Amino acid sequence: MAVDAMRRSLAQSWPGLQARLLIRADGEPQTWMETYARDGGDAAAGCGIDRELEAAIAAAAQPWSALIEGERHAEAFELAHEL
Repeated sequence: MAVDAMRRSLAQSWPGLQARLLIRADGEPQTWMETYARDGGDAAAGCGIDRELEAAIAAAAQPWSALIEGERHAEAFELAHEL
């Protein structure tokens, strides 16, 4: 799958990047969600998803823009606590 090649390429270019693809189980129309995480979580120190990496992800996904309805968007989350 071409999107897997995109995720692999990003992971090779950005050490520690973890990229996943999720597909909505009840999907009509089909909904995909990519998730990206990077060890460390400190964007200021070059870990986590900083603006440079977010821009690289958006650029890598640009070829898919004609295949989706609506606009691609990004949301950022921080870990509140672990069990």
